[in-house]
Amino acid sequence: MPISIDRFEEGPDDALDIQTGTQPSRILQFLAEHSDQAFTQTEIHEATGINRGSVGAVLSRLEDRGLVRHRGRYWAIGEDDRLASYAAQQAASSASTMDDYYGEE
Repeated sequence: MPISIDRFEEGPDDALDIQTGTQPSRILQFLAEHSDQAFTQTEIHEATGINRGSVGAVLSRLEDRGLVRHRGRYWAIGEDDRLASYAAQQAASSASTMDDYYGEE
């Protein structure tokens, strides 16, 4: 989807360019929600529903960008400062979606 040239010119260079609902987004959201833990690829597959064969490739691409880290068989959210704002944005988006679905109280 194209964006306006103004948005292009004014957009922050350090923002994460990860579209909501994509496999990278789902993995990052899961890991951000459990930032005090590390998971195997199988556990990430089971928690996110992403095809088991795709999880490894997505994690590798996210690691190349510094967004996740791993040690041995375990993967965790990265320590990139952009991830804190991403996690907050995802939480706000999720809360907004739930408000739309259930209505505001």
